[in-house]
Amino acid sequence: MAGIPVDMIAIDPEGPGGPEVLVPVRRPVPVPRDGEVLVKVAAAGVNRPDVLQRLGRYPMPPGAPSIPGLEIAGEIVAVGGGGGRLQIGQQVCALVAGGGYAQYCTVPEGQCLPIPEGLSLIEAASLPETYFTVWSNLFERGYGAPGETALIHGGTSGIGVTAILLCKAFGLTAIVTCGSGEKCAAALALGADHAIDYKAQDFVAEVNAITGGRGVNIVLDMVGGDYLPRNLKCLGESGRHVSIAFQRGQTGDLDLGVVMRKGLILTGSMLRPRSIEYKSLLADSLAADVWPLFAGGGLRAVVDRVFPLEAAADAHRYLESGEHVGKVVLEIAHGQADAA
Repeated sequence: MAGIPVDMIAIDPEGPGGPEVLVPVRRPVPVPRDGEVLVKVAAAGVNRPDVLQRLGRYPMPPGAPSIPGLEIAGEIVAVGGGGGRLQIGQQVCALVAGGGYAQYCTVPEGQCLPIPEGLSLIEAASLPETYFTVWSNLFERGYGAPGETALIHGGTSGIGVTAILLCKAFGLTAIVTCGSGEKCAAALALGADHAIDYKAQDFVAEVNAITGGRGVNIVLDMVGGDYLPRNLKCLGESGRHVSIAFQRGQTGDLDLGVVMRKGLILTGSMLRPRSIEYKSLLADSLAADVWPLFAGGGLRAVVDRVFPLEAAADAHRYLESGEHVGKVVLEIAHGQADAA
């Protein structure tokens, strides 16, 4: 790989712990295998699974690098064998199974997407993890359709903001829950139709009032635990409950009578362990149906704050504070490793 340094700066903790374990170290630049490309990373998104991995509570899938980071944007600088669709010099954003907190990262070719028109590399790095997740769960698994109503928990998180924007773009009514009046206002400004302060209001009663007792068609839930029975009360006939995380526990009380009377569907998924083939199909779907909407202003990136790679610990502290609205991104410089 001519012109590419032998080693790079990366964040690769020796073991689990607090944000202080996220310190820059030197690691070998990975070599792309068949069907992969090597990306010179300009920016990487910071996500809740990165925090769980740092804490030792999110096992990596087999073969994934120990370096955290699930989404990147940058320039392709090498191509492994068996490829051909992508070329050296192209700028892409991509979903990865790990390795994003580094100056270079290998990516399966099918998981790369073009940089949406009008977006910077920093903005593009904020997209893949949440867009892959929301598109696959709210629309493909949850069958979201124009005219339907979705209840989305965590309305100002990266997932929540993406869900609001996609609901608005595809004609769904978005009801979100947030942890303060200020965050409710931010969610409404982003396009949510209704925002509920779950600390001051009973979201079940509020959803019932908003929908005139009909309930919502879909719940996109990242909370789990004691939210499960409450979510089911929010669903209307033939409603779909889609679980994507369980911040308050992976078990909860399930009243099968409610499920049967309403004809509910309970489903969910994890994205990281899914196959490259599955993620590549999702990328194709996003490229065809979602990415063109950025050019016309129907979608946009919402980046709350940008940190340099060496301040990854501060980025995690900020994410864990819950103060963000949208995404947190790491910007990655290259002067040090290129001189190696």
